[in-house]
Amino acid sequence: MYRRGLTKSGESALATHRSARRHATRLVAATASVAAATLLAACGGSSSSGGGSSTTASGKQIVRVAVVSNSQMLNIEKLTSQFEKANPNIKVVYDTLSEDNERSAVETDITTHANQFNVAMISNQETPTWAKNGWLTNLKPVLSADKSYDYSDLISNVVNGLSYNGGVYAAPFYAESSMIMYRKSLFQAAGLTMPQDPTWQQIASFAQKLNNKKTGTAGICLRGQVGWGENLAALIPVINAGGGSWFNMKWEPQLTSPATEQAVKFYVNLVRNYGESGASNDGFAECENYYGQGKAAMWYDATSAAGPIFQTYPKVAADTGYAFAPSGSSTGATGERAPWLYSWSLVVPKGVPNASAAEKYVEWATGPQYIKWSASKVGWANIDPGTRYSTYALPQYQKAAPFAPLVLKAIETANEEKPTTMQVPYTGDEFIVGSWFISLGTEVSQQISAAIAGTESVDQALKTSQTDAESTMRSNGLLK
Repeated sequence: MYRRGLTKSGESALATHRSARRHATRLVAATASVAAATLLAACGGSSSSGGGSSTTASGKQIVRVAVVSNSQMLNIEKLTSQFEKANPNIKVVYDTLSEDNERSAVETDITTHANQFNVAMISNQETPTWAKNGWLTNLKPVLSADKSYDYSDLISNVVNGLSYNGGVYAAPFYAESSMIMYRKSLFQAAGLTMPQDPTWQQIASFAQKLNNKKTGTAGICLRGQVGWGENLAALIPVINAGGGSWFNMKWEPQLTSPATEQAVKFYVNLVRNYGESGASNDGFAECENYYGQGKAAMWYDATSAAGPIFQTYPKVAADTGYAFAPSGSSTGATGERAPWLYSWSLVVPKGVPNASAAEKYVEWATGPQYIKWSASKVGWANIDPGTRYSTYALPQYQKAAPFAPLVLKAIETANEEKPTTMQVPYTGDEFIVGSWFISLGTEVSQQISAAIAGTESVDQALKTSQTDAESTMRSNGLLK
């Protein structure tokens, strides 16, 4: 859920030539690095124990937590006093940042072993690589030893994405797959029926029929904003569903292959013809507002969006139906449903001070007791989803969240190990696991956003992306 990539600061480069775009990318990266360095300096001066001061004036152990500024984390910040009351010797301090700045700050902290953060929020994109590099604490011994934590209750598909070599290096705070949300009243008025397992052909047909310029209602809302976790998060599963891929088994880029090209053209044409206006500027947050305000008939996005829609837009939530992520290609060619799987999780970097206190916090924040207890504070439909089987067995959650059964099945059936019908050498269904993907994904997302904005053709966008991918593979020793 939420932003995973560049923000709108990259938009000014979209209409310029390739070198200007790359300059803009480097400029944004440099700006983020400066912001990260500034934040780390503000956290306290370094010391031999790392992280600056590790205790308060009264002797409490400080657990500094770096998190993204999404609604779930804002909720837990308000509720952390319960943890501190149960652990009076621990003081939790949050550094709440936009996604771009949080990623940059955490990466800088962990890769330089500055140990400013006792706990950090990262995703299943980074976790396996960082664990392999020896940067993260294996949490499995602590989590599995605590009977009240009920380690076996964690959804296995989510845990698998946070594992490396038999260890579990992150505890899932919330997880998501993807689905279609749609306005039941608009479908009924148009005499349309949404199947539970739609194809992309059907979705395009519905979008065309429901797109209403008179009422200002878009047929569908889709992400177009720059960012490997913005427009690519939505687009890559469309490519996968149509039988396309990023690379073949020789790590040769496939961004100009017929299947990939067809999927990208389909996505771009769908949002340009029947999507929201100004879609090249829209990411998750913009689409949430757009759909929540009743301006779109359908929205294809993260399953974790359902709770915030219930919380913020109850009228639209009451009129919303849910369907699985679409399958197949735009021409009806054989393809599979390709839901994504993404999790925001908490890690304890290796060598941080107050490590035991940090692990206690992680256990509390990702444990079953917190999920149940928080319901009375944030509402049953808005509890942290996607991490535990027991969540979906709670009668109160089943009653409050009509989307729950579909979400659980989507998460359980997402396949990071086999994201597409093609045989590929990588894992990840809305991203690729590997540190090099972040910069490549950002570059490709700029091209896609330009195509959606109409400042560049899809053919040119994919041709440039193919060249960028070839260069990235060669520089990382994956392609000769």
